[in-house]
Amino acid sequence: MAKKNPNLPPDDDGETIVNMNVDGMPWYMRESPDSGDSGNASHPKMSKEEERMYTWAAVKAGLLIVLVFAVAFALLIAFMDFVWFR
Repeated sequence: MAKKNPNLPPDDDGETIVNMNVDGMPWYMRESPDSGDSGNASHPKMSKEEERMYTWAAVKAGLLIVLVFAVAFALLIAFMDFVWFR
């Protein structure tokens, strides 16, 4: 495999891991040299069942956080009612 850039360190093969052509950066080019590569070609598209599974997991995580805050708020109100303001 021939190296593309002779200035690279010896252990670097020159492969691009992440496209750093980001809007707002000084080096941003509107037309990317490898515009055909979407960046996530190695990840297959999720099925509808997997999407539902991940969405439900995110909803459960959010509900758990809301439950923890609700219990903490209820305990605070109970402490203020039965201990602090007596």
